Amino acid sequence: MPMTRLRVSGMTCGHCEGAVQRALAAVPGVTRVVSVSREAGLAVVEGPAEPAALLEAVREEGYEVEVQT
Repeated sequence: MPMTRLRVSGMTCGHCEGAVQRALAAVPGVTRVVSVSREAGLAVVEGPAEPAALLEAVREEGYEVEVQT
């Protein structure tokens, strides 16, 4: 199963982590949100979701995000 790692900036609390997790889980093609960590500034999702859709979902929650390569 493909995994996508996202570098997320601006998460400062558990609520932020939850918002990012819910946004990513709602993206078509995401089979599982593996982790969201404000300390690491990282989110990992599993599934064939389009990276652009993942980025858009996180940005709509108000966070800066990029695909980690």
